[in-house]
Amino acid sequence: MTEESLKKEGKFTYAEAGEGPAIIVLHGLMGALSNFDETFHYFSKKGYRVLIPELPLYTLPLLETNVKNLAKFLKEFMIFKNLDQAILLGNSLGGHIALYFTKHFPEKVQALVLTGSSGLYEKSMGDSFPKRGNYEYIEQKTRDVFYDPNVATKELVDDVYSIVNDRNSVIKTLAIAKSAIRHNMAKDLPSMKQPSCIIWGKQDNVTPPEVAEDFQKLLPDAELFWIDKCGHAAMMEKPQEFNEVLHRWFSSRNI
Repeated sequence: MTEESLKKEGKFTYAEAGEGPAIIVLHGLMGALSNFDETFHYFSKKGYRVLIPELPLYTLPLLETNVKNLAKFLKEFMIFKNLDQAILLGNSLGGHIALYFTKHFPEKVQALVLTGSSGLYEKSMGDSFPKRGNYEYIEQKTRDVFYDPNVATKELVDDVYSIVNDRNSVIKTLAIAKSAIRHNMAKDLPSMKQPSCIIWGKQDNVTPPEVAEDFQKLLPDAELFWIDKCGHAAMMEKPQEFNEVLHRWFSSRNI
């Protein structure tokens, strides 16, 4: 997914392909849209309309930089695209936004797909911020997100490095991290009746495996699938396996 392939309309920048039931993909705090390339291409060729909006993580005013307003942004995006309902697929912070949105607009969510989602527990995304200027440290932290450190390409490390060396981005990142902790979803999950697919890396260091088990216990209609030798971003580290697991689940649920 290149910059050129993204559509820019009004305040929205997004990728879109395919026809059928809508899947809206929600990226994480450090997640570029390209992290979902393979999932985007796979499902847009399997009878789904896949949309990936760029979340305004660093462009909202500081006081509005929180989970609540990111969910509001998602609602505005759905209205803009004339979508009454969608499947929400969220990684990390994106999963948290999906859950918060589902709490407030349940009728708009056909199904939930969570992978490495925050919302119950996270090693506070701001716990070790910021060691600005230390490239090796940032490189190590970025590699820790994955089981296979080679997934953290130089390009990816450079992206994260530029975020943590921009004062505005660091402040916004900390604001979102604090908001994520404040908006713990544990009490809300039992009322979310949507079919929910939880796909988790067995070696996730950011949201450990017990978090996935808690999501499964608390969501009334959830199935949990493990991907081995995989960290926090399954759709990026093991895209083929992730896509096949999710596609089988969609078929089993007639989604």
